[in-house]
Amino acid sequence: MNRTDQISSILNQRRPLAEQIQTIEVNLQNLTATLQYLDTHRQSLLSKLGESPAAGSLREIDFTVVQEEIKREVQALDKLKARFSRNTLNIGVVGRARQGKSRLLQSLTGLSSSEIPDGDRQHCTGVRSTIHHNPDVEPYGDVWFYTDSSFLEDVISPYYDKLKLGAKPLNLETFARQPIPPLPKDFEGRAVEGAMYEHLKKYHANFDKYSSLLKAPSPKRISREQIREYVAQDTPDGKRIYFNYLAVKEVKITCNFPNEDVGQVALVDMPGLGDTGIGDTERLVKTLGQDVDIVLFVRMPKPSGDYWADYDVHLYDTVQGALVDLPISLWSFLVLNRTAMGSKYGDNWENCLELKESLNEKHIEVAGQLITNCADIQETSSLLDLILNYMTEGIHTLDRKYASACQNRLYELHRSVEIELAKARTALGESGSGEDWFPLFLQLFESLWDDLASGLDDLLDELRDQKDFPDMDFKQKVDEALNAGKQDTGLPSIEAIELKQKGLGGYPNAYYSYMNEVRAHLSQQFLLVDEALKRGLERVKSQVASVLMIQGRLNSLAEDDGTEFLRVITDQIPKQLIPNQESKLKHGFSILADFALSYRGLVQHRIRQHLDDLTPNTTELHLSPSPTAHEVSDCLTTLHSEALYKCRTALDDLLAEPSQAAFAIVEEFCDRVLRAEGVKMEWQIFLQSIRSEIWSDHFRALDEKTRTRVEWLNAIEKSAKANKFENLQFLN
Repeated sequence: MNRTDQISSILNQRRPLAEQIQTIEVNLQNLTATLQYLDTHRQSLLSKLGESPAAGSLREIDFTVVQEEIKREVQALDKLKARFSRNTLNIGVVGRARQGKSRLLQSLTGLSSSEIPDGDRQHCTGVRSTIHHNPDVEPYGDVWFYTDSSFLEDVISPYYDKLKLGAKPLNLETFARQPIPPLPKDFEGRAVEGAMYEHLKKYHANFDKYSSLLKAPSPKRISREQIREYVAQDTPDGKRIYFNYLAVKEVKITCNFPNEDVGQVALVDMPGLGDTGIGDTERLVKTLGQDVDIVLFVRMPKPSGDYWADYDVHLYDTVQGALVDLPISLWSFLVLNRTAMGSKYGDNWENCLELKESLNEKHIEVAGQLITNCADIQETSSLLDLILNYMTEGIHTLDRKYASACQNRLYELHRSVEIELAKARTALGESGSGEDWFPLFLQLFESLWDDLASGLDDLLDELRDQKDFPDMDFKQKVDEALNAGKQDTGLPSIEAIELKQKGLGGYPNAYYSYMNEVRAHLSQQFLLVDEALKRGLERVKSQVASVLMIQGRLNSLAEDDGTEFLRVITDQIPKQLIPNQESKLKHGFSILADFALSYRGLVQHRIRQHLDDLTPNTTELHLSPSPTAHEVSDCLTTLHSEALYKCRTALDDLLAEPSQAAFAIVEEFCDRVLRAEGVKMEWQIFLQSIRSEIWSDHFRALDEKTRTRVEWLNAIEKSAKANKFENLQFLN
């Protein structure tokens, strides 16, 4: 394969790993959640156990350390995922001002000082730029701006933290309006902090010159001629009038590199590293860690003599800290910028050799040291060839080393979690023989069953003895209704009859109209018995509930009585107590709870048939051909008296029916909950599930201990499942 194909192959091999790492990150988040739940459960147990051996064991468990480890590993995996997700192999270029970094980038990319500013003064470039190779387009740029919130959080706030300037501005308006707090006395006279403070003042003093860009959409496409306005701090003649760069997060430049056999490669310009007054070092280091595969240190020795200074070592250490999982000696090169005799700098060849030879004395270890004229296209092209060959031949090994370091730490994390979970499994001790509750339950259940059956049978015998006797509540209300019908007849006066016949056009019409009114008035009196029927049945249901609460020990399951008690118990019984069978026990309770007696169901149809003579179409008592008001009154009185008598006779025959109905429904209930096939087993299953409520003095403490152990072990197993090594493994 040619180099372009080799690079494409490397990128294609990386992408599946990025997808696997994404899965591992999700699994780590799940592990964090399960451990957090387990630790919350541990704290809850500690608050209940007091001073005990179990409490001491629980205090020995420490999830804080592993949670911090997980947090660090998620951050490391995020860098690794970003590296493997890229569509390019990236070469980062770092160096202090006036070392030839920009000239090297110009030579490698074919761009000019208009796009990659250079100069003899301070840093000209103010923005991180990524330069992509594309042979098929004219050069252009895409600009990403900070937003209001990201500018405050990522750019301004770190200065307040590092320089201890007090409360950070809550919004951009506050930052722009209020003066910058003075530099603390502790930092007075210190060069690094002083330079940083001056840079913050630059953001503040020039806020109105760039603030509108913080609200601009990203990315913004710009032409080749506009690039300098967004990446540079000064004009080509050195005037510092550009401030757009202060609002720019990143610029991506696309152009055609002179070296055509490049493929999917990008160069990353890293302004700020090596100059404490420019940019935020931590932000740039993060970029190195996830966006750069190879880094080039650019250093131009002075012709008059030079040496490795402390700032050179500091720059090396800063870059080295960007990727702790991969030795920097494997992914960095030193480019010593050679200047010739005829250049404005003079010949520095001897000093290049001297610095190269003394490199090891400063423990600066790199994959290669190259003396290259950064302004010479041919020399820099050879330099790029060497770097690209190194990458295509060795990047897979570097990726493997990097990924293996992360994978090894994940294994150690897995082992750390296992150690804590092992402590957790034994913290509450082993399950003892005292927790074998079933024999005791069977003994208690058999006693309850005998008491319950005996209680219900006794009640049934009592109701059987009463079933042929009148229900006294019902009889009382019947008597009240009949007396009300007798006293409050609803019959009209002679004067009312005269008035109505005039309005309706004759006595017959008045007679028929009053007949309907008298019938309606009489039938309404009998609605009083509805209350008695309900009250009598509710009394019987309360008797059944009393047996269930006392002999059946169900009193702790509901605070209500009668029908409501039965409904509450019905709701608590599962639909299936025996697998694949509808619960007979639940059905029995439901029958009794839902059963009702009412006037309309038991009495109404028997009353209505005796009111036919008060209905105009069916009455047999008609007026004479020449009726009077007195005749109408007499006929209505006769019909009312006869109807009332017939109703009394009919109701006398019904007085025992509520008692018979009550006996019948209780007998049906007993058959369903005591005598149906398999129902005793259903009772046993149901009561077993609520044994702590039924026999609290025997089982509550024991069940609480068992429940606590089960819940604790279940929480442990959730964490153990999340901690399975296959859930944390992305390398074979």
